[in-house]
Amino acid sequence: MPIAAKFEIEYLQYLDADGRLVRKDLPDFAQDIDHMVELYKLMVSTRVFDAKSIALQRTGKLGTYASCLGHEAAHVGIGSAMKPEDVLAPSYREYGAQLYRGVQPREVYMYWGGDERGNDYQKEPARHDFAWSVPIATQCLHAAGSALAFKIRKEKRVAVCTLGDGGSSKGDFYGAINIAGAQQLPMVAVIVNNQWAISVPRRIQSGAQTLAQKGIAAGLPSIQVDGNDIIAVRKPMEDALDRARRGDGASVLELVTYRLGDHTTADDARRYRPKEEVEEAWKRDPVKRLRIWLESKKAWNKKKEDALQEQCNEWMDNEVNAYLETKTQPVTAMFDYTFAELPADLAAQRAFAVAQDQGAH
Repeated sequence: MPIAAKFEIEYLQYLDADGRLVRKDLPDFAQDIDHMVELYKLMVSTRVFDAKSIALQRTGKLGTYASCLGHEAAHVGIGSAMKPEDVLAPSYREYGAQLYRGVQPREVYMYWGGDERGNDYQKEPARHDFAWSVPIATQCLHAAGSALAFKIRKEKRVAVCTLGDGGSSKGDFYGAINIAGAQQLPMVAVIVNNQWAISVPRRIQSGAQTLAQKGIAAGLPSIQVDGNDIIAVRKPMEDALDRARRGDGASVLELVTYRLGDHTTADDARRYRPKEEVEEAWKRDPVKRLRIWLESKKAWNKKKEDALQEQCNEWMDNEVNAYLETKTQPVTAMFDYTFAELPADLAAQRAFAVAQDQGAH
């Protein structure tokens, strides 16, 4: 029978698990060693931030928190490829990308501490990015809508959405990439495949050989990359953004990585995940991989590492203190930002809450 169409999914890697180059065609940004050192610093900063976040939660100073341990290369690679005018629609653990774009740890802590003011990012370019999205994959639709607006306005901007392997099974994702393909929208959908959708392993989430190939159904260029290799993340991310910016439409990237920690601090992954699997995943640690490569280039050493760790700890102490010293909102805040005119029943509840609060003081 004649073949209607044929497709292939390419796989990209530059640095293997031992920090050795497996390709000679390094992209321009990776030949700038000083720049690669800066990316490494942010990856380390993200890991220090993550450890401090979990410690805050364990001591009762933070609500449920979603760890990003093991995702540093994927997230920093995404954020560093974007331009300031682009828009990020994240899920709930892409801190490396957000830190790169100006989100402050204190804002992350406010959000996970139950204060919605954490979503009101104060620095550019994060100020025009979307808030965290806990409902799975709904942020993909927000990105598609933004991309449509950019196209209508003829703006050279790109909307980027990030989602997990589990999110790629949601109708929100399929709907977003379908309209992006049909309308040639300036959008990049990035599947951060960390192998586990909470307790559901990748092998039973989808019968597809790759998650990247889901983009083919929408007519989008799609690629799978080593998500623990920041060079392999950054290069196709830049290519996809450039393609979208010049009017050639959307793309789908699958970043293959691993969730080294629990899904959130409310989870205990030891109940469903074999210890041996996690130990094997640590051998592909993205931070260690880049450090080894930088050391081979004589661009990094133990003295610099110790100094960086000290800087990160000081930075985090300042951010934690800023978070803990933030004054709580008045009780009326829960009523004041939803309706232009408060319905009578909520107005009565607001008055009651004010009276109770005043009585407590």
